[in-house]
Amino acid sequence: MSPEMALTQLAKGLYLALLLGGPPLLAVLVTGVIVGIIQAATSINEPTVAFVAKVIALAATMAITGNFLLGRLVSFTTELFRQIPHLIG
Repeated sequence: MSPEMALTQLAKGLYLALLLGGPPLLAVLVTGVIVGIIQAATSINEPTVAFVAKVIALAATMAITGNFLLGRLVSFTTELFRQIPHLIG
């Protein structure tokens, strides 16, 4: 395997990690900021409220985008397995 092929596969893997992790992390981040603003405005400092809101946002995001994300992961994995003979020899 040449260094160029290794770097190409590494770049594809990092891009996929960014694609898979982006939507859930963004949803939890936005939810955390909104809940934080609401808690600051109402002087409610209960960490359970923020945690439950983030879990609900994460579950909703995974329910909406889970099929797409899993499809991309399976596609990448099968493509990588198909390329093993070309990458080795």
